[in-house]
Amino acid sequence: MSRLFYSGPPLAVLHDQYARRGRIDSGAPIVSSADLVVDASVQQVWEAITDLRSWPAWAPGIEILSAADPAPGATFRWKLRGARIRSTFAVVDPCRELTWTGTFFGFKAVDRHLLEPVDGGRTRVTIQESLAGPLLPLFYSATRLRAGHEEWLGALKTFVEND
Repeated sequence: MSRLFYSGPPLAVLHDQYARRGRIDSGAPIVSSADLVVDASVQQVWEAITDLRSWPAWAPGIEILSAADPAPGATFRWKLRGARIRSTFAVVDPCRELTWTGTFFGFKAVDRHLLEPVDGGRTRVTIQESLAGPLLPLFYSATRLRAGHEEWLGALKTFVEND
């Protein structure tokens, strides 16, 4: 029952003490991780995920409302399948990690993208995300979040491999 009403730490704490330190909120009721190996260099993958304005061209259901160049503290606003999200970059470590916090409908998220070079000039992309907010588990699940991550990773793979 406590997970149903879990709202997590305040957004500033989530941003500074979790996201900026390479952590998601593991106590959140919805947590997911997914990874995929992309047949492209870390640099190619990095360029795709940091070019927010290009996301709608390759990522299903995304609309960018305002974008800033990725830098810690920079904010961007976007829609994911119609849900308005306001996000702030926490970690921008070129070719290694892109992490942000975000809020939508009063819920809080930490979203991490980790890049790792693998044999043959390929890249392993790992997404880790936590979502928290009262009653969120009533209409959203870790399974659904993971499916969204897998869709994002598949679209990213297709985009960078065909670029």
